[in-house]
Amino acid sequence: MITFSWFAGVWSEIRLDQTPSQVKRPGDTVKMSCTMSGFDMTSYYIHWVRQRPGKALEWIGRMDAGSNSAVYASSFQSRFTLTEDVSSSTQHLEATRLTAEDSAVYFCARAAQRLKTVEQLHKNLHSHLPERSK
Repeated sequence: MITFSWFAGVWSEIRLDQTPSQVKRPGDTVKMSCTMSGFDMTSYYIHWVRQRPGKALEWIGRMDAGSNSAVYASSFQSRFTLTEDVSSSTQHLEATRLTAEDSAVYFCARAAQRLKTVEQLHKNLHSHLPERSK
């Protein structure tokens, strides 16, 4: 048996609510959801990480919310898929061909910064520099 657990994160009015824990068998597929409220999901990257028992956090990947464009850690890109439903402010993580190694607590997380591109970040940092540094 493979156990999937989730953690719901809450800060102020910002909410990320995940689907309840599930138990699956090796070879099965699991789809997890993360529904967001209190902010415009499409202005942020949404990350997925997991933690296996006794192990460090592992970054699975991130979705550029609103564009349906995902980036994955190389070790996850063959069996894990990130999708989204913008109309319901929901992100999904699907894992196929499950193994015992996939038994973990899975987390969705919103990026702390609203900025999505290097250009936006550069503009923001540049605007806060003292005049002589520009």
